[in-house]
Amino acid sequence: MAGSPALLLLLALGLCCPGIHGQKDDMKVRFRDKSITHPKLGQRLELECETINTGSGIFWVRQNKDGTLHFIVFISSISRATFKGKKPSTHFEARKDHNIYHLVVKSFTPADEGNYFCLMNANQELYFSRGQPAFFPVTTTAAPTALAPTTQSGITRKDPCLKTLDSENIKKKELSLFCDIFIWIPLAGACLLLLLALVVTTVLCQQTRRRRCRCKRPANGKPNVKPSMPSQHI
Repeated sequence: MAGSPALLLLLALGLCCPGIHGQKDDMKVRFRDKSITHPKLGQRLELECETINTGSGIFWVRQNKDGTLHFIVFISSISRATFKGKKPSTHFEARKDHNIYHLVVKSFTPADEGNYFCLMNANQELYFSRGQPAFFPVTTTAAPTALAPTTQSGITRKDPCLKTLDSENIKKKELSLFCDIFIWIPLAGACLLLLLALVVTTVLCQQTRRRRCRCKRPANGKPNVKPSMPSQHI
């Protein structure tokens, strides 16, 4: 997930890599307007993620044509949306309506093309929906020269759409992404705490040694004792 902190949110939720269980049948992603098959340039596009589990929030993630995952937003169970960088987004809107989590692309651009997924953390297990492709319509152009590959109808077809990765490939990418966050960051934090504890212990030991060495001892190793005066008897 290139440039994704929300993945700081994932840290707070404590996702476990071994808890990834794959696609969940009761999580369904679709266009809200069922008549849409392909978005148009500048169109307001709304997607829905429907789930029967309303006690957990969901993450919206987009997979671009190169297969890279991009975090978009986390929507909590109380409809609180947290975008990348924890700042309000001018390009997206997000909300929860009962058991449906909505994601709105205010003005669809080529940078928004990809497969959209929603992820859920339930009982320390990560589930993800099937992808919803969102690509511009396939364009067709007349073949300019005889060198261009043509179909039987004499046109060149250009398909910018990237096929949705199967569940196994998606699992591998998510595992690689989330494991980096949940293994290395806590490990780095633990190392930092150990280093601080070592420094504090060293300082305290030095102070204790200084206090013990303040009293000077005589050369023979015996404490100085003032000789007593013999009593005089008359």
